[in-house]
Amino acid sequence: MMQKNELLTEGDINQSKSRESWYKTITNLEALEWLKRDEESFIHQALSTPCLQVLDSSEGIYIKDITGKQYMDFHGNNVHQIGYQNPHVIEKVKMQLDKLAFSPRRYTNLPAITLAEKLASLLPKKLNKVLFAPGGTSAIGIALKLARVVTGKHKIISLWDSFHGASMDAISAGGEAQFKTGLGPLMPGISHIDPPMGYRNSDSTSDIHYANQLETLIIQSQGEIGAFIIETIRNTDVQIPSKAYWKRVREICTKYQVLLILDEIPIAFGRTGKMFAFEHYGIEPDIICLGKGLGAGIIPIAAIVAKEEYNIAPHISLGHYTHEKSPLGAAAALGMFEFLESNNLIQKVCNDELFVRDHLNALKTKHALIGDVRGIGLLWAIELVKDRKNKEKAIEEAEKVMYYCLEHGLSFKVSQGNVLQLCPPLIITRNQLLDAFKIIDDAITSLIKTPE
Repeated sequence: MMQKNELLTEGDINQSKSRESWYKTITNLEALEWLKRDEESFIHQALSTPCLQVLDSSEGIYIKDITGKQYMDFHGNNVHQIGYQNPHVIEKVKMQLDKLAFSPRRYTNLPAITLAEKLASLLPKKLNKVLFAPGGTSAIGIALKLARVVTGKHKIISLWDSFHGASMDAISAGGEAQFKTGLGPLMPGISHIDPPMGYRNSDSTSDIHYANQLETLIIQSQGEIGAFIIETIRNTDVQIPSKAYWKRVREICTKYQVLLILDEIPIAFGRTGKMFAFEHYGIEPDIICLGKGLGAGIIPIAAIVAKEEYNIAPHISLGHYTHEKSPLGAAAALGMFEFLESNNLIQKVCNDELFVRDHLNALKTKHALIGDVRGIGLLWAIELVKDRKNKEKAIEEAEKVMYYCLEHGLSFKVSQGNVLQLCPPLIITRNQLLDAFKIIDDAITSLIKTPE
């Protein structure tokens, strides 16, 4: 039987006592009416039904609901690196709308070509062949298809608890129970190994045994594994492997001719203090999947970039999506890169990392409820535990903290049931960060007595 915690990896639970209490705070009749109409109109599903509130507008780091209440958004589904309604990107998209809003599939267009060239210019030299898709899940599907063509093998390895999208092929590759329970047979040939957990010291070698699981499984498969798909740094609860782990993984994949597919859909484009997270580790993937922030939270667009030598599939349609070479998506992405680079945001993120680390560690010292703080760039996790020795998850406490923060204007998601995942826009100021930390501090203080 599935345990409660198995349903908590990707986000917070949207049907609980704390959620019921949250709805009691909504007294605005217009908001209640729209929430009712939403519930009546859409197919209900985990993680998004019923909804928290009804949004009306967004700008910078903020989202605003129809009652006029404003929230700092430290969630944003990872699309908001350069802030909501970014004026530079909106102007680029408006200009493209006036000229070419859609490109039929048998044609190409200047923005799409320019974006493909831009991505190749940012990646290692051998990674220079691009395909676009309307979303990250579709990009994962393309990568899995290409891996089969390149290797002639359909079996792959991924991590338990991993998330790579919500389509049947993506959930087959992923390891989260809440996306596949009761759906029957999925894609065959998928094996899972344990994720490297909780290693923040880049010089550590204590997570090497997780990489060695990969080699063991490849050997046991007797040469039938074609690819290993994995997030470079796990987004949901911010698990950061060591350099030694990634060096070993790359060595194993090369030795056994297994393609290394990196899923950086939620964490690329400066989130970790590098354009791409794998740059922290001195490795190169065989295929990388990108998305979310690529379209700046304005136009959905995703991509895979593969090595030139894998350009061997002209006989099949790897993608063939209606909005594959979207001129609007490409215009948004090009505008995103221009803004990111002209404002030197990646260097800002590196500086912010030290600031965030100091302040969150101070919260950990202050509150016994905080069992761990870990992060990189502007991707952080605060793990709540009932006691630090036994590390029992403080699930109810995490929910209460989240709803307190929402009530006081800070939005984020809870992963694994007890991890507050903080993912603010990269444009956030130090004062805004301090405001957010104060709300979290007050939320925890409201639950427990602060130790002397």
